[in-house]
Amino acid sequence: MVTLENILAEIKEKTANFDATGYDGFLAVQVSLKDIDKVFYVEIKDGKLSVEPYSYDDRQANMIISSDNFVKLINGKLNSVQAFLTGKLKIEGNIDKCKEMAAVFGGKAD
Repeated sequence: MVTLENILAEIKEKTANFDATGYDGFLAVQVSLKDIDKVFYVEIKDGKLSVEPYSYDDRQANMIISSDNFVKLINGKLNSVQAFLTGKLKIEGNIDKCKEMAAVFGGKAD
């Protein structure tokens, strides 16, 4: 079973070499893992990347997905467009910010 702790550890490993100092703008995306009823957020602000296990009230977008599908998504085993079109991924808010988040994880934002 996938846990929030496993997912956060994997994200931190994937983003360990991400240099947010060159990121132009602000990013605040919450991920709601519907099957385990957990949330976390990804934020880039003032050249710093943060991934925290909390709700983000002023988020720009909310991705709603199962934990297994999120892991597949960030590992490039699930296409984001296909996931969205088949209902495996729902997005509330700014879809472009979700694409930017995918780029942070090294995934494709197609």
